[in-house]
Amino acid sequence: MKKPLRLTPEERTFFQHVYQAGLASPFTDDRVALETQIAGTAGAARVKRIERAIHQVKRSIANLEKGGRIDFNRYAGDDRGLVRAGLLFDFFYDLRERFDQLIRDQIAAGDTPIKVAFAAEALARLQSRGFQLEDALRYFALSYQLRRAYFFLYRTLVGRSPCMKKLRQDLWHNVFTHNIELYDRYLWNQMEDFSTLLLGETGTGKGTAAMAIGRSGFIPFNPEGNVFVESFTRSFVSLNLSQFPDTLVESELFGHKKGAFTGAVKDHRGVFDHCSPYGAILLDEIGELSIPIQIKLLQVLQDRKFAPVGSHQENRFEGRVIAATNRSIEEIHTRKIFRDDFYYRLCSDIITVPPLRQRIREAPGEMDDLLDFTVQRMVGRASPELVAMVREVIDSRLGPDYAWPGNVRELEQCVRRVILKREYVGRPAKPAVSSVPAFLHAGIDGGSIDAHRLVIGYCYHLHTRFGTYEEVARRTGLDRRTVKKYIQEWAAHSPGGDLPD
Repeated sequence: MKKPLRLTPEERTFFQHVYQAGLASPFTDDRVALETQIAGTAGAARVKRIERAIHQVKRSIANLEKGGRIDFNRYAGDDRGLVRAGLLFDFFYDLRERFDQLIRDQIAAGDTPIKVAFAAEALARLQSRGFQLEDALRYFALSYQLRRAYFFLYRTLVGRSPCMKKLRQDLWHNVFTHNIELYDRYLWNQMEDFSTLLLGETGTGKGTAAMAIGRSGFIPFNPEGNVFVESFTRSFVSLNLSQFPDTLVESELFGHKKGAFTGAVKDHRGVFDHCSPYGAILLDEIGELSIPIQIKLLQVLQDRKFAPVGSHQENRFEGRVIAATNRSIEEIHTRKIFRDDFYYRLCSDIITVPPLRQRIREAPGEMDDLLDFTVQRMVGRASPELVAMVREVIDSRLGPDYAWPGNVRELEQCVRRVILKREYVGRPAKPAVSSVPAFLHAGIDGGSIDAHRLVIGYCYHLHTRFGTYEEVARRTGLDRRTVKKYIQEWAAHSPGGDLPD
């Protein structure tokens, strides 16, 4: 029996950094620090840093191969996992451009899976380095999944603000968990039980965030057909629940049989029937769902089984559920929007998509990012001329403090309006004075209100204008818990002071 191989101390330190980088989300500062350590250079731009890190990993693996030490199975202890991580890092980055092209080609081809021309070469490479065929197939599919997740999160959710960076991190963890090694060992084919609740104002991009999750699921590779078993373009479906009355929501969710009710002139497949086992379904405007429908949907989430209206035949639902609402978490709880059992079945993960005003406040340059992205998507190529024209109208007509009540959706319409007419007026802000509670207003005018009542009344007033405890805390310099206590105190003791939404 051959003596187990061991890494040198220097090699071990290097591959530990590679191993840790492979576990870290690409959207975190930790990943940047690890890439810098691997690259051996500080302060480099993102592309140069990554290319340098790839080069260093490739050189280290070449040294192992030159010494006949490339098979990770021959290593002992932790060294085995470290060499394996280095091989997979090298494998993934060598294929990243091919995967990107495959993603673009699959988008163009639609729902029919396309042949993967480089698959045989990639699988042979993994097997030559000690991976069994079953593992090689899984890591090939996992590499494709990683690249799809990065592709959609990086390219469709643009923005440099801290809140957008956090959103991308949250979505990455939603797909792969906080530790991709645990995901690889336990969850790559078990994610259907993890439901997600997306919160955010109307127009913030909850649908885009949900699509990024839905198109980033694990899809197995079929070596016989030389294709991934399904196109990711059909792995995400959505249903806006507010579009349908209660009498039709159940049919849209679960389908119905011909003759099940008046107007059911043929069989109809519901959205659960269309959902892919490798993807997700978005139930948008979930906050509008009635309690009876919540009860039926809860049963589906628990048992993974459903029957079309008018049928006793049960079908199995496979895939993840993503729910979205523009109601705040405070409103969900205080107004009992959901049954408790339904809420807790939905909230394996809760992710908030930030409003546009917060994004611009945190990073003013985010407006330029969004305009570049929006114009390019509309006209098919970059256009500094159009971006400059839109920016000039926004700056001159709306000003830096415009609240963008329609969020990113409003910004898109602003761009279209400016291109058509070179003007945009936006939505006028509500008059501040009219929203001040009358009792507070009278107390200020008459000089009859004490400091404590003034502060809590002001907090209440800000909450009625801006809608969240977080925004009130930011504007007053108070912590969120104190703000909430003050607002509830004002609402409880002031004339007509119902707790605001």
